[in-house]
Amino acid sequence: MGNGERFACRVSLVGQQIGAQKLGYNVTIIPPGKRAFPCHAHRVNEEMFFVLEGEGEMRLGAERHPIRRGDMIACPPSGPESAHQFINTSETTELKVLSVSTRMSPDLVEYPDTGNFGVVADLGPGADGKPRLFRYVGRDGESRDYWEGNE
Repeated sequence: MGNGERFACRVSLVGQQIGAQKLGYNVTIIPPGKRAFPCHAHRVNEEMFFVLEGEGEMRLGAERHPIRRGDMIACPPSGPESAHQFINTSETTELKVLSVSTRMSPDLVEYPDTGNFGVVADLGPGADGKPRLFRYVGRDGESRDYWEGNE
């Protein structure tokens, strides 16, 4: 998974494999010099991260903090002032992070670098048993009027 020159990662959704219901678990592997995801803040869900291997930086709001194997980081629900992002600053070693989060739905996610927001809702499994998600990404002020099309 990734986008452009700055973003790349592999994500293993282990929560489903171990039968988790109320918490999400994944292992994210970030290649050297990359970022896993855009800087973001969850308004509903809380996340905890444990660095399994490697070194890098954790961007938290306007600050950057060095991270390494064994570090544990909590990211409670917040706004853009506490948005977070992992950056692998190594030129040769992958950064591996265990992520644990609540799975409250829907969630509102803000992306302060772009002014975007996302709404993510778990719709439960489909007829084929696979998870279904509703995702919408937009910008404040670009939404339709509530009554549009209902004249």
